[in-house]
Amino acid sequence: MDNRKLIEKVARKLGRDKQDIARLLDAFTGIVAARCSELDTIAIPGFGNLEPRKQSEHIHYNPATGKRTLMPPKVTLTFKVSNVLKTKLKQKQPRQ
Repeated sequence: MDNRKLIEKVARKLGRDKQDIARLLDAFTGIVAARCSELDTIAIPGFGNLEPRKQSEHIHYNPATGKRTLMPPKVTLTFKVSNVLKTKLKQKQPRQ
């Protein structure tokens, strides 16, 4: 599902204007980005945890060219699903 479809579904489900939902999602992603850049974990009850992890700089070796490159440090984001959502997803799986 892309961003446009997500906005349409949420707007339809809540009976709100698409522009309001788009602003809400933009604000949410802005807050998540700001907090994660400061290495803060974000816990959303019933959904899961977004946890930023800082990877230190390291040397990458390319075997094809034999070159070594210094890779800069970066922050990656990991997501851990909550047990509540995990249980709901297991219940909705089609049986074979």
